[in-house]
Amino acid sequence: MRGRLAFLTLLAPAALACGCASTSELITARSQSPAASCCVDEPKIDQQKPGTKRNDGREPNKGTEARDTKENGEKAGEKEKQDKNESGPPKTLLEWAVGPPAEEKPEAEDHIVTDRPDFTEASVTVGLGRVQLEAGYTCVRDHAAGAVRVAQTYPEALLRIGLFADWFELRLGNTYVHSRTTAFGQTTEHRSGMDDLYLGAKLALTEQKGYWPETATILQATVPTGANSLTAGKILPGVSFLYGWDVIPDFLSAGGSFIANRAVDDVGHGYVELAQSFTIGYQLTSQVGAYTEWFALYPTSAIAPDVTAQHYFNGGLTYLVTPDFQLDVRAGWGLNRHADDFFAGAGFAVRY
Repeated sequence: MRGRLAFLTLLAPAALACGCASTSELITARSQSPAASCCVDEPKIDQQKPGTKRNDGREPNKGTEARDTKENGEKAGEKEKQDKNESGPPKTLLEWAVGPPAEEKPEAEDHIVTDRPDFTEASVTVGLGRVQLEAGYTCVRDHAAGAVRVAQTYPEALLRIGLFADWFELRLGNTYVHSRTTAFGQTTEHRSGMDDLYLGAKLALTEQKGYWPETATILQATVPTGANSLTAGKILPGVSFLYGWDVIPDFLSAGGSFIANRAVDDVGHGYVELAQSFTIGYQLTSQVGAYTEWFALYPTSAIAPDVTAQHYFNGGLTYLVTPDFQLDVRAGWGLNRHADDFFAGAGFAVRY
């Protein structure tokens, strides 16, 4: 017995000297098989992909997978918010709640969009901080009951200023009118002078979403500042609703308007003049555009006999000299007896 104790006493220091003695607490590594070495520096945790089994045959930790899914969702939400912020403030007051999901479009080249030369005004604003001046000349000729009336208007100035937000535009306009009516070689009527001042505000309502159009509205009025022979003598308010589509991008567009304006007939009686228009635009080249248009005026409750409905057809060309400067020409014809026989004009628009 004493001999065995002495042998064990000598064996213990030798085992410790070899460095392979286990501690009192056994450490096992998840990635190791039972045949792994007993000498382990530190535990290793394997990296598993979601939905795969681990090397020990067990399913991955469900709580970890749920946490990863939640973190991915939060990251996606943060990215969406970041993208929204990067897109800047809204360009319209409203957005369509129905219709197909909006598709991401490549950023279009920024260039001037004008209200002239057609009757239908653009359904977009000039943009915050932008100033745009549009001007031109128009000659109108009409023949009725043996009398010929020739009227000229210039400079047809319209100043458009983007204020407060991209969806708001302030509008100021005025023009000079010269009109002469002759019968049997004698002048029977002559009017000339500044017309009443035009004031307005255009609000961009929605952007186009699939088949739902781009829309805008104009709140407007004329104030009695014109010459005695031309002024209405009172404030005449009105409202326009504008809409438009890009039918074939960079080639074909369409749009129209519904308008209601207060007016005064030749005997001083006030009435409401309704108007409607529809235009089709064609992008012929990167610089040359064209349009064809129908528009009509519908006076309601007017008592003057010569104030009746008028229908017109017109067309024109535009030439984009630079992204901020455009030239235009147009011509139109009356489609019924009460409309003016013919009109033609030219103009320009510049953006700052």
